[in-house]
Amino acid sequence: MLEVTTLCYLERDGKYLMLNRNKKKNDVNEGKWIGVGGHFEEGESPEDCLRREVMEETGLTLKSQKFRGIVTFIYNSADKNVTEYMHLFTSDDFEGELIKCDEGELEWIDIDKILDLPLWEGDKIFLKLLRDEETFFNLKLVYEDDILVHQDLFMY
Repeated sequence: MLEVTTLCYLERDGKYLMLNRNKKKNDVNEGKWIGVGGHFEEGESPEDCLRREVMEETGLTLKSQKFRGIVTFIYNSADKNVTEYMHLFTSDDFEGELIKCDEGELEWIDIDKILDLPLWEGDKIFLKLLRDEETFFNLKLVYEDDILVHQDLFMY
């Protein structure tokens, strides 16, 4: 299965808005903390998808965003094989009031404490790059079930 998605880390006061994925059934991200985002719809650019998904999941309107990288996420298990091309963004320029998310609980978490949360191992790699303000990157992550078995990182 091939998927194309966006993921955004909204930043405010030294914190990222994180989503604890605990509400959807059959969710590969169940129990993990991630940013907000989702799947492209027909005809959408990465920015179109990002703005729509952020609005749907948080109620917030992005005023601007920074395209930080592409993550190729390959997940293989006994019952599922997925290749996902994730367009990774950050933003500290948004407005509105948070709403309840139907995919999990939203919470502002100190950036310095993010790596202590239940995360995908590969997410720790790109979260460090985001925190350190690294340049645009391309990261490939290969998982067998929930175990990271291979990674490639290219910086631009």
